[in-house]
Amino acid sequence: MDALVPVQSAGQRLPLRLVSPSLHRCIGSVSIRRPVSGFAMDTRISSRSPSQFTIRSQQSDLKESLGGVASSSDVRIKEWEVDMYQNELAISQGIRIRRKPPSKAPLGYSGPFELRLLNGQVADSPSNILEEITWFKDQEVSRMKELNPLEALKKAVENAPPTRDFVGALRMAHQRTGFPGLIAEVKKASPSRGILKENFDPVEIAQAYERGGAACLSVLTDQKYFKGGFENLEAIRSAGVKCPLLCKEFVVDPWQIYYARAKGADAVLLIAAILTDLEITYLLKLSKKLGLAALVEVHDEREMGRVLGIEGIELVGINNRSLETFKVDISNTKKLLEGEHGRQIREKDMIVVGESGLFTPDDIAYVQDAGVKAVLVGESIVKQNDPEKGIAGLFGRNISQT
Repeated sequence: MDALVPVQSAGQRLPLRLVSPSLHRCIGSVSIRRPVSGFAMDTRISSRSPSQFTIRSQQSDLKESLGGVASSSDVRIKEWEVDMYQNELAISQGIRIRRKPPSKAPLGYSGPFELRLLNGQVADSPSNILEEITWFKDQEVSRMKELNPLEALKKAVENAPPTRDFVGALRMAHQRTGFPGLIAEVKKASPSRGILKENFDPVEIAQAYERGGAACLSVLTDQKYFKGGFENLEAIRSAGVKCPLLCKEFVVDPWQIYYARAKGADAVLLIAAILTDLEITYLLKLSKKLGLAALVEVHDEREMGRVLGIEGIELVGINNRSLETFKVDISNTKKLLEGEHGRQIREKDMIVVGESGLFTPDDIAYVQDAGVKAVLVGESIVKQNDPEKGIAGLFGRNISQT
């Protein structure tokens, strides 16, 4: 008999056909509630196995779920079914980014699983830059996990210095200056703009940002697409920079949260465009357990609706750049903060972070009037010869404490 996971949509409970009972035991049970608007407003999960979150089930978990007698063929089939479940759940929440390249069912598979498609056909190449990054990140993390086992990371986390208060730093900066608290980004390059700063010294830039009045720093750790690295995060932390640090990474696995904490991060980025509600909920709890803040990033109204239904979120980032097309429109911030969404954010006392497309004092004023209390800015200040003056130019005056 097939396992059925109930999914409620537009006020109705709809059965989502998943996999065999053995896989159901592995991933646990899921129930999602959605209001009439179609946005996910509540998420619940119960599981008997830690592997309930992960896209890629570990073979040991799968073998245990099959009674310890699974063949390699059984394991491959169950891993494939877990991936199919992940795709089905993501599609049901309006997530358009596929987490990994499509694959055919393993040889010998016979079951009910059929992948629903967004456009009626399977494309075997990434449909946009975010999907390309996500596919590569999944492979990269798999390699990194082999070199840095989770148990070793947990020990490193135990010996790591305490985290700094990322959310508190933003609130204090907003109160002190009357402007949105600045998260200044240490970024050498981007896929859309190429190299932003040839003579790139991450520590020097971070120290200049701090002198210029930044409340927090965002450090790009992706190497392939942004020319960053975790060594930059470690170097900035070791240099004595007091600003709390956001690890700017494409998180697709809980292992990355431990890794960021071990490397000196005080906060992590979670992108709603690539994470389901269940994953965001799980990663929020894990981040809190490790003392990390979590900036949950949205791009459109559907993602904002999903995120507002998840408990425990303090920071919501509105990215004015579409991570699919890379087109920038700062009016996106105002649009997402109007009406019911804005009311809920004020009621929950969330900090909204305006991201992308902010170059002038008028831009800062525009998003501040829309309701943001913090901004994340990279390109417009990192390209300046003097980042301190770049920050003053961005806000129209000196916001440093000196």
